[in-house]
Amino acid sequence: MNFADLGLSEHTIKAIEEFGITEPTTVQADVIPSILQGKDIFTIAPQGCGKTMSYVLPLLDIINSKKAKNVLIITPNSECSVMISDQLAIFNKYHEINQAANEDTEEEIDNEANVVLGSPELLTDIADQGKVDLSKTDILVVDDINLIKKNKQLDNLEKILALLPSEKQNIVYTNRRSKETQGILEKILKAPEEVKIDKDKEKEAQLSAKTSNSENKKNSLNQTRANVADKEAADLAKKYKSFNGRTPSFILIKGILVDNEDK
Repeated sequence: MNFADLGLSEHTIKAIEEFGITEPTTVQADVIPSILQGKDIFTIAPQGCGKTMSYVLPLLDIINSKKAKNVLIITPNSECSVMISDQLAIFNKYHEINQAANEDTEEEIDNEANVVLGSPELLTDIADQGKVDLSKTDILVVDDINLIKKNKQLDNLEKILALLPSEKQNIVYTNRRSKETQGILEKILKAPEEVKIDKDKEKEAQLSAKTSNSENKKNSLNQTRANVADKEAADLAKKYKSFNGRTPSFILIKGILVDNEDK
């Protein structure tokens, strides 16, 4: 199976191939088509199996097709936020929004999506200050709810959920089931499709991204971008000529909006 079989656009696939990834992992093959179809999804998957790309890739296609204008990604900590923002920047490289921005086509730019990204604690703080409006969220991603529980952030997660509209697509990941999170999951998800990647498939999932160079690149990103400042995330977006300094607005560890004005 290849990424084209999953329904991804040629723009996303071009960026994937350039990054050196040749085949989807198990979780990517299972989850990507369902996200593109707008389904609620609950995924149980171990770390290291490619779950971040399983939602980043289809979300980029959805955003660029203008099917959704507001995406909220809730992460356990700043380290995860930075890694996700890296992937958004890298794999958006060839989308039409970049071309429209380069050509200064205002009609296209006005339709750009907004991606809000951060931990429950950070998002709660910024929402309380009136710096972000989450009431028009079209797609919610929670990655990873069990780690959010471990970080004692379930109360803040519930505060964020209370600010969101009832009608939206919901995508939730966890590394294992937990009784403590079941009540919140029932509030978030509506008849979700459930995907489970067991531990025995973790090695298979990692091996299916066959190019060793791509694994080295990803590992390098994960190791060197932990706890970095917002400016570095903005610099990465510039390096990959992604979003042309206009979209999305990333909210990272410091709660700073990384947008055109900040650059």
